[in-house]
Amino acid sequence: MGKKYEVGEELTGKVTGIQPYGAFVALDEETQGLVHISEITYGFVRDINDFLAVGDEVKVKVLEVDHDAGKISLSIRALQEAPNNHHKTNRPRKSLQDRVKEQDAEGFNSLKDKLKDWIDRSGY
Repeated sequence: MGKKYEVGEELTGKVTGIQPYGAFVALDEETQGLVHISEITYGFVRDINDFLAVGDEVKVKVLEVDHDAGKISLSIRALQEAPNNHHKTNRPRKSLQDRVKEQDAEGFNSLKDKLKDWIDRSGY
């Protein structure tokens, strides 16, 4: 490794190689790090080539540095804004039993009792 990189640093590098598990990014003439596939972007990444190509200039954040092994873990995702998850809100979660009670005012009935009710409702 040339320069000493520190966790948390934000850098610009160039993609030098792509493997199924991640992309290698040159940080300087002597040093490259790996952006693991899970650190490319938010969401599921099936094929890194859909997001990056060799020669692309990318902004990365240093996640981990192993000076002894000469390895640097990088992230592109860490510099992106997290997506807005519409289904996640601050309202309290209801228990499964509460949700069942909402959907079935009668609560738990045996299948035999339910079957009679379903047949009556169907009009047969």
